[in-house]
Amino acid sequence: MGVKYTIIARPDKVSEKLMSDMEQELQAAGYERDDGHADYGFIIGGDGTFIYAVHHWFYRLKEMQLYGIHTGTLGFYTDYKDSDYREFMDRFFAGDLDEVMYPLLHVDVKGMMVHHAINEVRIENPARTQKIDVYVDGEYFETFRGTGLLLCTQLGSTAYNRSIGGAVIQEGLNLIEMAEIAGIHHAKARSLYAPIILKDSVHIVWKSDSFNGALLGTDSAVYPLDGATEIEIYICDEEWVRMLRGRKVSYFDRLKSLF
Repeated sequence: MGVKYTIIARPDKVSEKLMSDMEQELQAAGYERDDGHADYGFIIGGDGTFIYAVHHWFYRLKEMQLYGIHTGTLGFYTDYKDSDYREFMDRFFAGDLDEVMYPLLHVDVKGMMVHHAINEVRIENPARTQKIDVYVDGEYFETFRGTGLLLCTQLGSTAYNRSIGGAVIQEGLNLIEMAEIAGIHHAKARSLYAPIILKDSVHIVWKSDSFNGALLGTDSAVYPLDGATEIEIYICDEEWVRMLRGRKVSYFDRLKSLF
């Protein structure tokens, strides 16, 4: 049996044209398309397309290697733009690639559901002030009051985390970061009031008497938290995103191109 592949492309003319060209080349080289049992997953689009693909292929991530091309400005998940298509394919066929493993956050809403995220996990309550007791490795840390909290990976540090004043974490540092979303601070309600960067081995627990009205966000997905009282979050040791990288692009060049 031949090597199997699958493709997810953003629904625009540039991305769909690249997908068509890629399919012709892969099949001419003896590769077989199999969306259910692929060895390689090609992603054509932007960072949002990459995140969508990770969740779409979640139960195959252990078996798949992902490889992406960006149709637009260069993103954090890919090394190539659409104008680099020829080099992109030549490097793939030559096997001139390195595998990089990206961690996933495991999110356990006790007694209700389990989710995963590659960028961030967040709780937001648009209806009322949300009270959250925060525990780090089983030790009580603080009580937060406000709209919500966010926990992100290194990759996610440049996304929603950055927009609420969180620190950007350099590539290669396997850390996680917790930041407040519109915290309330006065004489009788005070939390850290600053982002905190933590080791990747920590287990974070968010507890509340009531999360009614609050929403749990895992990357782009959102779920109601009515009835929940405890959420545990940590880096998953059993699930990783296996990403193929070719061209060496400076992390700071990526930052400068986007921000």
